[in-house]
Amino acid sequence: MSLFAILLALVLEQARPLGPHNPVHVGMRVWARSASGSFDTGRVPHAWVAWCVATLLPMCVATAVHIGLSSLVGWPAAMLWDVAILYLTLGFRQFSHHFTGIRDALAAGDEAQARERLAAWMRVDVGDVPRSELLRQVLRHSVLAAHRHVFGVLAWYSIGAALGLGPAGAVLYRMSEFCARYWAHRHRSTLQPASEGLQQAAARGWNFVDWLPARITALAFAVVGSFEEAIDAWRQHAQRYPDDTDGVILAASSGALGVRLSDAELGQDPQSEHLRSVVGLVWRTVVLWMVLLALLSLARLLG
Repeated sequence: MSLFAILLALVLEQARPLGPHNPVHVGMRVWARSASGSFDTGRVPHAWVAWCVATLLPMCVATAVHIGLSSLVGWPAAMLWDVAILYLTLGFRQFSHHFTGIRDALAAGDEAQARERLAAWMRVDVGDVPRSELLRQVLRHSVLAAHRHVFGVLAWYSIGAALGLGPAGAVLYRMSEFCARYWAHRHRSTLQPASEGLQQAAARGWNFVDWLPARITALAFAVVGSFEEAIDAWRQHAQRYPDDTDGVILAASSGALGVRLSDAELGQDPQSEHLRSVVGLVWRTVVLWMVLLALLSLARLLG
């Protein structure tokens, strides 16, 4: 059931992607702001209560609905619920329009527009950076966005589905990522800012939730890319920065693509053709995920 739910959600998301100001994302912001407003006192224990309410409560609700539908209506209704949750929590179209716009601007020779689009994507001023650094930042954000919007969600959804919890993992992953990002941004607000303790709790919770998916993504990139180079870059990075979860993905991507995504890595400087290479890397990883899920589904049926 999980394989078909993922396929249907991906097809639906490609056909009708969520807009940037859709009601679901607005609801997530309201929910996270409500949790912080109710429990964030600046103390660490209260910060963890706020994080648990914001992330674990939606996960429990999604699980309860899945189990209820499966028991009272049947597995088709439960699968449709999973499709709806996956449609809301994963998707290429959540980030691909940024990548496509930058790639098209670079292909047209309009580096100024490419910088503007990258700045809008990163929400920072990129300045008058050289073309190689511009390409490097695009590649870095692309692989991280692919992980957070697709592969990380797939990893946790698969774990939850294997345990009979339906879309619990997908909701946990998305809410953990969103709260860490939202509360880090919220602390700059003059209206109900997030405390330092809440930001730290959200960051720690996110690192815990993303620890396993990040390494699954890194391994998948190694399998579909240059395996030895990716594993070697991953190993060297882990020795220097053992707690850098994003760095694991970037190091494996650097080795898999044969391009230097940071000053500490080996490889050639990014070129325009590497934009096409990262698209191929991501889609090969999607195919790998689908094949593995198909094999697991077949093994479950035969078993």
